Amino acid sequence: MMAKKITGALSARSRKVVALLLLAVMVFSTAVVTTSCRSGVNGTIYIYCYGDYYDQKIIEQFEDATGIGVVQDTYDTAEELYTVLSNGATSYDCICTSDYMIGKMIEEGMFAEINWDNVPAIVNIDEQYMQKSEEFDPGNKYSMPYQVGVQSIVYNKTMVGDVVIDSWDDLWNEKFADSIVMPDSVRDAFAVALLKNGYSINTTNEAEIAKAADDLIKQKPMVYKYANDAARDLLADGSCAIGVVWNGEYDYITTLNEDIELVVPKEGAQFFIDSWAIPKDCANKEGAEAWMNFLCKKKTAFTNFDYLYYTTPNKAALELIDEEVLETEAIFPTQETIARCTSLKSMSTENMAIYSKYWKKVKAK
Repeated sequence: MMAKKITGALSARSRKVVALLLLAVMVFSTAVVTTSCRSGVNGTIYIYCYGDYYDQKIIEQFEDATGIGVVQDTYDTAEELYTVLSNGATSYDCICTSDYMIGKMIEEGMFAEINWDNVPAIVNIDEQYMQKSEEFDPGNKYSMPYQVGVQSIVYNKTMVGDVVIDSWDDLWNEKFADSIVMPDSVRDAFAVALLKNGYSINTTNEAEIAKAADDLIKQKPMVYKYANDAARDLLADGSCAIGVVWNGEYDYITTLNEDIELVVPKEGAQFFIDSWAIPKDCANKEGAEAWMNFLCKKKTAFTNFDYLYYTTPNKAALELIDEEVLETEAIFPTQETIARCTSLKSMSTENMAIYSKYWKKVKAK
């Protein structure tokens, strides 16, 4: 049986908010990390990705297998990546970012179409995730799914007692006053309140956004803390009875606290797909496609799963994962669960201003 991780991987979503200490140690004061002294006999690719989002040993494996050198650069938020690429100051051959940002960049014509003939291992990506990707990449022309996850409620079954937890509305239960942890993020927090009311997480209806804000304001006196990275630890150590985290945190939290349970609420949830894509101004498109193909390979995908412990969309890699892990719905949500989830979509500046206005009201109360 696959050994349960003792340290756990840091959240894929949490890494998008602040730089990791590990990354800081790795790169010191430099922004660009070269992986080796290889000359790149078949060329070099420059990749841009969230920090610590793949096992570093796959870089050497890729270089040995292809003769293509790799230069890595990292960033903290999708918005940071967008600013760098839209300014055109630096060019990259392959980038990894979030679904809503992929959609925004597609709309703005910032990507080159992928030649899937050069990525034959794409057949290893489960069709359900290819279909979900079409929500932001119609026709799957520009992006390759890499990691996926679901916004969930995690709770301590001994602390919640006989209360059945199955709805976002449970986060407004006064029995859990001063024992709730909520996301410290405008879109993530509003997603919870919007779904509670039966609204779309991508609504631009100001009345619906205002109603969600009112609910968040009513909930605020019961919230122990708004947190991103720290949420999993607050739940693991019993500081909070219930809270919102990404399902990829489940293995880490349950390693520390066996009383933890996870549920994807009946109203549905936010679902993310982080994907790789090729900027239109890339210098080595075939090298980028070779990188994508390597990531799709069975052993590579398994290596990354074992490093991150997040849901992998790679169906071939599942053959290498212990059956007990595969049957853990918190790590591998069912198709029924995924079907009732929705991805965030990019907002216009005007619509984001509406969300920001109401989020300020929530935080000010």
